[in-house]
Amino acid sequence: MHSWTDTLRFAFQPVVNLTTGGVAGLEILVRPETGDILAEARRDPGLDGRLAVLAVRAAVRKETLLPLHVNVFAGTLADLGGLTPLHDAVREAGRLPWEVTLDVVPPYTHVPHRALMEALASLRDQGFRISADGVGDGDLPLRLLTDIGPDLVKLDASLLARPAAVRAMRTLCDELGALLAVEGVETELQCAAAQSAGAQLAQGELFAPPARLPAADVYVPSRSFGVVPAPRSGPSVREFVRPAALLPAGASAGQVRALLTGSPDVSGVLLVDREGVPVRSVHRSRFLLSMSGRYGHALYADRPAAKLGDPPRTVGIDATAWEVLDVVADGGRDRTSDDVAVVDRCGRCVGVVRLADLVRALAETRVEEAAGLNPLTRLPGSDAITGEVDRRIADGRTFALSWLDVDHFKQVNDGAGFAAGDELIRSVGRALQVSACGSTRVGHIGGDDFLVLADPEGLDPLAASVLDAPWSAGGRPVTLSLATVLCPPGSVADHRQAAACLAPLKKAAKALRGASWVVGRAGLPGHEVRRGSMPVGRAEPGVVGVEPGAG
Repeated sequence: MHSWTDTLRFAFQPVVNLTTGGVAGLEILVRPETGDILAEARRDPGLDGRLAVLAVRAAVRKETLLPLHVNVFAGTLADLGGLTPLHDAVREAGRLPWEVTLDVVPPYTHVPHRALMEALASLRDQGFRISADGVGDGDLPLRLLTDIGPDLVKLDASLLARPAAVRAMRTLCDELGALLAVEGVETELQCAAAQSAGAQLAQGELFAPPARLPAADVYVPSRSFGVVPAPRSGPSVREFVRPAALLPAGASAGQVRALLTGSPDVSGVLLVDREGVPVRSVHRSRFLLSMSGRYGHALYADRPAAKLGDPPRTVGIDATAWEVLDVVADGGRDRTSDDVAVVDRCGRCVGVVRLADLVRALAETRVEEAAGLNPLTRLPGSDAITGEVDRRIADGRTFALSWLDVDHFKQVNDGAGFAAGDELIRSVGRALQVSACGSTRVGHIGGDDFLVLADPEGLDPLAASVLDAPWSAGGRPVTLSLATVLCPPGSVADHRQAAACLAPLKKAAKALRGASWVVGRAGLPGHEVRRGSMPVGRAEPGVVGVEPGAG
C-alpha cells in the first residue's frame, strides 16, 4: 500500500551571504508530485510537523554540512508546542539544533499569541534558531514581529521597490539582533537594491533555483552597485558568518579526517560540547599534516581529535569586523589563518568567520571611502552625506542638512588667483572638520560647496565657527553663506527631497548681505534669517528677521 510520502520530494535552495558570496544555509522546500500537501499541512498541524521531520531527514541523505532552514506554519507551532519529534530527528541525524533555523510561515491571523510565544520559547530552549518568514507580503503585525524577536527576518522581494521600508526593517533588525534576508531575488538590479538597503542575506532564482541536490556553487553579482558605505565603527561580524563544521567534543581524529577529506571547502572543524559551546578548534592544514606524517594515522586515528586541536578563538555575534581582527592579532602568528568561532549570547557556536573575508571587505570599505574623497580637502563627497541622510530618515531621527559656500567665489578666483582660492577652500574645510562634533558629518561636494549633516542642537556652534571667522583670499575679505533645512521625522522621504527643500534656502541666503545664515523647516513655507541683512530697498515675503548672532 502506497503512502503519501512515496510521492513526496524535497528541493534545496541556498541562502546566500551577500558580503562573502558564500552559501549560508539551505532552505528545504516540499515538492509533492501530486496534490497540494502544503494546503493540507496548513489545516493539519500534525502533518506539517511530520513534513518538517522529513525535510531534515532528506537533508541528511544528501550529506550536506550546511545549516538548514525548515518551514513550519505559525499555527502548527501554536498547536503542537515544542515539536519534540523534530528535535529528536535532528539529534538522530547527528546534527545540532542550532544548525537548524525554523522559518515560521504565515498566516498569523487567529493564531493564539500566548501559545505561539510559548512554543517559540520552547524551541529556543532546545537550541533552534527562529526566522520570521514572508514579512512584507503576509499578515505579520510589527508588534508580533518584535514579540517573536527572530534571529532572521525574511522580506519579500516586492519590498525592494520601497527601499526606505527595507532600510527601516534593517534598522529594526539591528535593534532586535536579527539578520535581514530578501527572498525571491530574480535580477541583478534587485540584488543591488537589497545590498544598498542593508540586507545581509538573500535567496532566489538569480543565485540558484530550487534543486533536488544542494547547490555547490551560486552566482552572486558584483558588489559594485553603489552599496551604502559601512559606518566608521566597522561592519558587523554578522555579515561575514559562514557555516561551521561541527563535531562533538569527543570525536576521534579519524572522524575529523573523514569530514575534512570529504569536504575540501572546509577550512577547519570546531569541537563543541553538548550545549554547542566550542571547546577545541582543529585547523585543516595542521591537522592533516600531523595525520599524514610517519605513523601519524596509527598514532592518532582512534584518539580524541581534541589532542590535535587548539583553544578556540571566539567573538560574540554583535562584534564588529575590527574586533575580530583584534582577536586574530592577539593570537600566535601560526594561527592567523584559523577560523574564528562566532557565538551567540549563550556561548553556542552559530558559525565562523575567515580572516580573508574580513580583510577583503575592510579593504573595499577603505577604497570606497578614498574614492569618494575630494582631492582638495580630503573630505567625503555627496554620496557619503546623502547615504547618511537616508539612514537617519530610516531611523526616524530629526536632522539638519546645511549647504555652505563662498560668496562670489568666481570673483575671488579671478581676482586673487586659483591658488589663493584653493587655499581658502582648504581652510574652510578644515574649520568645518574642527567644529564638527558627535554625529556631525561634513562633505565637500565640489568647487566652493560644502554639505553639513548635524543634529539641530549642534548648529549654533558650528555656524559661529565658520561665519564669525575673518576669511580672506589674496588679501581680499570674503564672506560665507549658510542655508539649513530642519527635517523632523516624516517630513522628507529621502535625501532628494531634503536637497529640494534646501535649494530655495540657499538662494535666499545668497541674496543677503555679509555672512549669512537662513534656516527653514521641511514642508513649511518661509524661512528664518539668523545672519545677514537684506540689501537696502528689498524685502522678501515669508521671512522672519532675527538680529545677527541670535540663535
